[in-house]
Amino acid sequence: MFSRLRSDIQCILDRDPAARSTWEVLTCYPGLHALLLHRPAHWFWTHGLKWLGRFTSHVSRWLTGIEIHPGAVIGERVFFDHAMGVVVGETAEIGDGCTIYQGVTLGGTSLYKGTKRHPTLGRNVVVSAGAKVLGGFVVGDGAKIGSNAVVIKPVPAGATAVGIPARIIPSKAGESADVTPTQEKFSAYGITLEDDPLSQAMKGLIDNAASHEHQIALLWHAIETLSANRPAGECVPDEAALTEHFEASRLNDLVGK
Repeated sequence: MFSRLRSDIQCILDRDPAARSTWEVLTCYPGLHALLLHRPAHWFWTHGLKWLGRFTSHVSRWLTGIEIHPGAVIGERVFFDHAMGVVVGETAEIGDGCTIYQGVTLGGTSLYKGTKRHPTLGRNVVVSAGAKVLGGFVVGDGAKIGSNAVVIKPVPAGATAVGIPARIIPSKAGESADVTPTQEKFSAYGITLEDDPLSQAMKGLIDNAASHEHQIALLWHAIETLSANRPAGECVPDEAALTEHFEASRLNDLVGK
């Protein structure tokens, strides 16, 4: 029990730069308190003491602002960061090393009792603030859920889900959770500029337009060279066509390079 508590405290010290000491984490972090109260609640639930399990989780919610159903399964080194308003459903499963921020819902879309209604998070998943993960599917190891995303379908390992409804951005080569990195990197709030599909699409269009203008300018230069000895009065290429005016770098800065 104490070794698991030490592991829970250490994972908070590793992932939260605001955490200054073990005593501060133990006394001032509601995410840790919610985990500590969930464990007896889950034991009560799985040993037939359903009311006592629900009452324990109710007390935990009142004390921490984090609602975890006693039937939910939570792995080791899970960090509920800030976490006010988090809701974890009955059949949800949270894998080892996951990080869950405030306002997250691991909810269900089915009303049938006894079925797998809530999501399963793999290892080292990051679910950012305000995200809603709804349904009995799997979010793969190392996946990231962007802030305020609404995820209603499975997320592959190492991928990022952003938007409403969430769009899936596949993992880059060698960065999936099934590839062991030399040094584990933690992405706070699970989102970077590279994970926004709209800005990536805009940058692709900007680069493509810049390439087209460059090719057109080269063609006009070639025409001018071939027409160096043209007869008097022949059409002369427009000076504007010989100069590139498309400001790709400025537009990329606007969408977030």
